[in-house]
Amino acid sequence: MSVVKSALTEGDRKVVGDALQGALVDLIDLSLAAKQVHWNVVGPRFRSVHLQLDEVVDTARQHSDIVAERASAVGVNPDGRSKTLAKTTAIDSVPDGWIKDVDAVKALVEALRVVIDRMRERIEATADPDPVSQDILITLTADLEKHAWMFQAESA
Repeated sequence: MSVVKSALTEGDRKVVGDALQGALVDLIDLSLAAKQVHWNVVGPRFRSVHLQLDEVVDTARQHSDIVAERASAVGVNPDGRSKTLAKTTAIDSVPDGWIKDVDAVKALVEALRVVIDRMRERIEATADPDPVSQDILITLTADLEKHAWMFQAESA
């Protein structure tokens, strides 16, 4: 039962809620993975990679709040607890210890690829039931794709 009432039907709310919850998990875990790499990156491109990682963290955190608030607005309670992330994330864990700048870039490109692929599935799933949520997912996916492009250009 939802405390917040929405214009969405129960079925549409389920589809949209699942998409938003999945996006929330991916964004929170992406921010955590990027921050972990940020703290441990070393190498000749340390500074540029270090700064790019913070940009990813900022993007993921901003969008996670937007996604969580959208979920609440449609009557779905967002769940960003660590145990929920551990059970449902698709992002591989980042390496332990110091991470060479080239490996940091590879790790982030892979994490972004996984998240972007899942976001694109959610964009499709929300097209009919809720174009407003779909728009949020489109916007955040565009931002993530920009980060992926910049990291790939860093390693070209």
